[in-house]
Amino acid sequence: MSEQRPRILYFKEFIPTPVCILLSLFFAMVFQFNGGVFLPTSTQMSSALGCLREDVMMAGYASFIGMTVIFPILFRLKFRFTTRRIFLTVCPVLIVCNLITMQSQNIAILVATCFVSGFFRMWGTFECFSNIRLSVTPSGNFSVFYPVIYIIVLESIQLSGLVATHLSDWANWQYMHWLVIGLLIVVWFCVFFLTRPFRVAKKMPLYGIDWTGALLWTLVLFAIVFVCIYGEYYDWLDSPLIRGCLVTAVVATLININRMCTLRHPYIDPQVLTYRHFPTILFLFLMLCLFLTTSSVLQETFMRSILRYDMLNAVSLNWCVFAGILAGAGIVFYRQAVLHKGYKLLITVGFILIVVYQYYMYFLIHPNLNIESLYFPNFLKGIGHGVLYISLTIYIAKTVPFKHFFQGLCVLSFIRTSIATPLGTAILNRWLKYMEQENIGLLSQNMDQVKEWAPDVSLRQLYDAVSQQTLLTSLKELFGAVCIV
Repeated sequence: MSEQRPRILYFKEFIPTPVCILLSLFFAMVFQFNGGVFLPTSTQMSSALGCLREDVMMAGYASFIGMTVIFPILFRLKFRFTTRRIFLTVCPVLIVCNLITMQSQNIAILVATCFVSGFFRMWGTFECFSNIRLSVTPSGNFSVFYPVIYIIVLESIQLSGLVATHLSDWANWQYMHWLVIGLLIVVWFCVFFLTRPFRVAKKMPLYGIDWTGALLWTLVLFAIVFVCIYGEYYDWLDSPLIRGCLVTAVVATLININRMCTLRHPYIDPQVLTYRHFPTILFLFLMLCLFLTTSSVLQETFMRSILRYDMLNAVSLNWCVFAGILAGAGIVFYRQAVLHKGYKLLITVGFILIVVYQYYMYFLIHPNLNIESLYFPNFLKGIGHGVLYISLTIYIAKTVPFKHFFQGLCVLSFIRTSIATPLGTAILNRWLKYMEQENIGLLSQNMDQVKEWAPDVSLRQLYDAVSQQTLLTSLKELFGAVCIV
């Protein structure tokens, strides 16, 4: 006999439970589409606003930082406000953030707006998922619930990139923001007409929260991300601005550590780091995110500079990753919820698939490669991404007590959402630049002899050939180095 699904109580009584679940998932997807800025359209946006591409990237990661720092207070907010009140607040705030993002030419305002956008985006998404957990799995099984969550979260990333790229190609980058605004208006009206005020417990005041700790952790994340994004532009440690950010990050981290050890209720309790295998999970997430940056740096460089694909062709590979993540979620669900097996094989297989992607790309580097050859490795990467992301999060959910669970997710998000991707991007870009400088010296040392056997080759053609071969060699070496790591 199947378990009866509990109602989602903030919806009005006449709405069937399956419809309530679908509406909640739709709300969550709309909130996830709200990215502050859309990184696939960063080039168009920077040109339109007259700013650096790094400025747009910084605004994008400010949104991720906003999503990260809200984790420890999510349940406090849930018990302070009703779900209806939260949604009716989150939607207008996100709409205003999108309007400011489209118009603002002040980078400080843009970054601050995206931070607020990320904060409210995560608040709305959490409220959607927290209300449907027992309706999706009446037993509260994390092995069933988390595959559902991360199908929405990870697939929204792929879909938003696809939609943003196609809309910017068809019209301009602002149309994606207008689309998101339209969807948020639909969500607001659905909430207004289909929900009712309902409180799951007694109202809890927002007293006793370490707001200073939250501010200091935010400062640490902004300083580190700033160094990763602007390091190349300001020439790394030769810039007093980069040195100042590093000092700020170190000092703020030391202050936070002192507060964690002395305050009764710090924003992040140091006990979070003492749970079994938690530091190991942090390291595994760091390696996963660093490995995944090869696709956003090396693969994109290969497709843009060597294969000469436009953005529409390049972003079409998102469909392969989309399918791979779905397959990965299915694998985790089958092994955890059906077979009730452990995590070690899942984590091992996930990393093997990520490494197989690197090996595939190492052997595929060729100037005449067709795009179909990239479908299968990106599908494998998607499977590995889905398997690792979901299985590692389920492991944390089952091993960290509820008291520290959301603080644990916050620490995880320091790595998987805020720091690891810009850090990996900075490392690969710097490494690629160094290899190109080294390889162009090796490849061009005998160029003076070329005229003897190729007198009809112009200097321009010769330079293009050497540049292409330099980049090909550098990309191949980098993929090889990642395989070794």
